[in-house]
Amino acid sequence: MFFILSKTLGNALAPVNFLIGLGVLGAILSATRLSSLGRGLMITAAVLLVVAAFSPAGRLLLYPLESRFPPWDPGQRAPDGIIVLGGSIDANVSLARDTPVVRRSPDRIIAAAALARQYPNARVVFTGGSPRLVSDAREADYAAALFASLGVDRSRLIMERQSRNTHENAEFTKALVAPKPGERWVLVTSAFHMPRSIGLFRKAGFPVEAYPVDWWVGGRRDALSFTTLALDGLSRTDIAVREWFGLIAYRVTGRIDDLLPGADEH
Repeated sequence: MFFILSKTLGNALAPVNFLIGLGVLGAILSATRLSSLGRGLMITAAVLLVVAAFSPAGRLLLYPLESRFPPWDPGQRAPDGIIVLGGSIDANVSLARDTPVVRRSPDRIIAAAALARQYPNARVVFTGGSPRLVSDAREADYAAALFASLGVDRSRLIMERQSRNTHENAEFTKALVAPKPGERWVLVTSAFHMPRSIGLFRKAGFPVEAYPVDWWVGGRRDALSFTTLALDGLSRTDIAVREWFGLIAYRVTGRIDDLLPGADEH
């Protein structure tokens, strides 16, 4: 039920979808006796879309998410395993084209492959099934070919293909690799996604070290910058709001212990 709600309600409340829906509702109402309300909704939707597209709002929402974990410190001991979260590969298009298609966040796979080459004895886990409500395509089915093309031997790869969200990424990966006390595992995912991911792995009882990649904000000064391309601004705002909603939902349902997990906790 949680997964279904996260996909249906989550998509409906995504900023761009919600504001377009608000504008359409306003247009419908403007043709009725509630025309004043309708016009108000249309104006509100238009103004908020402009704010989401061009203002620093998206950057300001992303910055605290991306600032929770510093770059990974390799330390003195090589990691025993590297975990990379799915979200980069479009499994449905990959299935249709019969080749891996990377849609977004390619840094996750690139960074994990670089780590794997640097630490040749580390196990490499890719965790990602299908995030869609109805689909037989799985990200993990196409990830192995990408890692192989980046110089990682297939014999080192462990593919977890059943998970549908980050909660299942953590639970299923732990069950699959059975980490031993004292082992060092590195988690690779987008910087904005790292707080929720670390919180879920902690809750699952799987200690991992954060290896954030795929930053969307350059720093504190950049967080105050306006955007000149509407699509860029809308993308940032959409990603940020979804991630904050995810953190709130996971905290309310007890799936994470802290609203905004960070490096200095536990």
